Amino acid sequence: MTQLDVRTIPPRDRHPMIFNLFDSLQPGEAFELVNDHAPTPLYYQFLHERTDQFTWEYLEKGPDTWRVRITRTANGA
Repeated sequence: MTQLDVRTIPPRDRHPMIFNLFDSLQPGEAFELVNDHAPTPLYYQFLHERTDQFTWEYLEKGPDTWRVRITRTANGA
């Protein structure tokens, strides 16, 4: 599984990079996002822009490191 660590990426570039990676996935494929804060705004952006196309599973919930497995579902095909 691909890991995308955005902790060193400028904040304005993070979401476009994440969505580009997500959009390149085939149904059933996933990536692990590593961040330095709770990715709650990103989750809501996924809900709005990729409705019913993903699953979101926390692997680590801070306080310093947040890891999330984001999987593209069959609906995302």
